[in-house]
Amino acid sequence: MSIREPGTICPVIMAGGGGTRLWPLSRTGHPKQFLAPAGGDRTLFQQSIQRLLGLADGDWRLASPVVVTNGDYRFLVLDQLAALGSTADAVLLEPVGRNTAPALTLAALHAADGQADPVLVVCPADHCVTDVPAMTAALRVAVRQAATGSVVVLGVPASRPETGYGYIRSGDADGCRRVLQFVEKPPLETAQRYVASGEFHWNSGIFVLKASTWLAALERFRPDIAAACRAAWQVRSTDNGFVRPGQAEFAQVPAESIDYAVMEHCPGSEFDIRMVPLAAGWSDLGAWDAVWQTRIRDTDGNAAHGDAVLHNSRNTLVHASSRLVTVVGLSDVVVIETPDAVLVMDRSASQEVKDVVARLNATEREEPLLPRKVHRPWGWYDSVDAGARFRVKRIMVKPGASLSLQMHHHRAEHWIVVCGTAKVTRGEETFLLAENESTYIPMGHKHRLENPGKVPLEIIEVQSGGYLKEDDIVRFDDTYGRA
Repeated sequence: MSIREPGTICPVIMAGGGGTRLWPLSRTGHPKQFLAPAGGDRTLFQQSIQRLLGLADGDWRLASPVVVTNGDYRFLVLDQLAALGSTADAVLLEPVGRNTAPALTLAALHAADGQADPVLVVCPADHCVTDVPAMTAALRVAVRQAATGSVVVLGVPASRPETGYGYIRSGDADGCRRVLQFVEKPPLETAQRYVASGEFHWNSGIFVLKASTWLAALERFRPDIAAACRAAWQVRSTDNGFVRPGQAEFAQVPAESIDYAVMEHCPGSEFDIRMVPLAAGWSDLGAWDAVWQTRIRDTDGNAAHGDAVLHNSRNTLVHASSRLVTVVGLSDVVVIETPDAVLVMDRSASQEVKDVVARLNATEREEPLLPRKVHRPWGWYDSVDAGARFRVKRIMVKPGASLSLQMHHHRAEHWIVVCGTAKVTRGEETFLLAENESTYIPMGHKHRLENPGKVPLEIIEVQSGGYLKEDDIVRFDDTYGRA
């Protein structure tokens, strides 16, 4: 339904983060929100959409979600929504990352367009919740409070002294408590004192408030962010359901989080801020240690995914993606295996993964950027082998989909059809290839690969040449607007 109708709840899904602490499973080009690091057959993004479906209640109606994401993830969003049989009211594309406060401002400006003022339920796309009915109940309380003009945050009971979370100190212990203080990521001794006091909850990063309330609070506390976001919004463009703020204008927006920009300033101000407790098995899956805590574990405290064998080991997490992984005689260890990278570390060092990723980025390694299997709007490719002057890819093209009409300056390509039927454009020629047939694309020739059939097309591509990176592509025409 439309967000323009009164009594409307508008889910806002924040899906633009990079998720470097869950490397090597999570990569810049395919981050954790579009994966299922905690197990199951739905990604974290899909789970975020699904668990909001039950929010409609009485006079309250639920609109289609507004998704705010990085422009590089736009096709992942559409594919994963389609797999759920769902659609978005809008997919707002940040030209550059500017943290969560500008991202929420874009969503609020979209929601408030045309004088609408829905209650926004703002959820990060990379969290895990095990008790969805409990979350639904908490959100319904928050929606009713937010409708009166309050800012509402969901607070998770602090069960242990986490130093990677923000904390909320609240007052009276009724269902919607007044927030007295926000504290961001305290040191261990302070966190221990907070947990012992019983006065503090973890900040879940889930906020509920009217679009007008957010815009007014931002104008009050960070007018520079508000003005810069409005300038970018005024010159937005729309194509194929994507809404793009002005690129140059958005680049001038100061980067800031929701908490630092607004929430920490609300206690004691003219903006009423409340907290609703959330006891729903919440985790932000911020590091591999958090993933271990959410997984089902055996009697020795071990959690395993994939083809994994653990012997005489304790409190260990193993994630095997593509081969057998065995662990013998280890305790409190994390082992993450992917086709092109393996991480082994002490579980207590989970927060240090980001430092490893920074070192890899500093040397311009490819492993932090993309996994071996890369998803594209037309399908995917898997780089199965590579050498000094060759690269071998397995390519899948969805039924009815096509790659761009393109050319390479530095490589030639051989295509062998494994499954399905390929329609090939090569120079001025267009022809079909059946299974076990092949063709050759010379260097510098315009070419296109299409799947005209009803089943997925799979080919093996052998590239040869002096430069084989993905940026050697000149696009002349593209179904997905990348030319």
